[in-house]
Amino acid sequence: MWFCCFPAKSKTLISFFAASYLRVDFIMAQSFYKIKYPLERRKDESAKIKEKHPDRIPVIVDRADKSDITRIDKNKYLVPADITVGQFVYIIRRRIKISSEKAIFVFVNSTLPPTASLMSAIYEEHKDEDGFLYLTYSGENTFGSH
Repeated sequence: MWFCCFPAKSKTLISFFAASYLRVDFIMAQSFYKIKYPLERRKDESAKIKEKHPDRIPVIVDRADKSDITRIDKNKYLVPADITVGQFVYIIRRRIKISSEKAIFVFVNSTLPPTASLMSAIYEEHKDEDGFLYLTYSGENTFGSH
């Protein structure tokens, strides 16, 4: 089951510390989706999705290993090509119901993409050989505990 994302109706400020790609050195396990399904099946599925929804990007979202953030309830998304990374991060924040004290960081190939980048640009640069874009999220408490 794929979850379709639509841009938020209101503008939301999402603050990040990077305006350009930053390299992050932490180990992420291989995506659950890659482990569960063989390459040919994933290729077939992404091709069918792109044919049926040419204006959307198939995205698999995983939580980073050892992250203290809640696991997301849905891992497969069909994201409009014209939304920004920041808008998609807002969608992820809503899905995991993260508190405002927590920062969330989204990585593509262990890299933090600029929030102003379009998802279509990130997809073209970082899509996997199977046709999916794999995003990993992590976070840390930015204001300390209460």
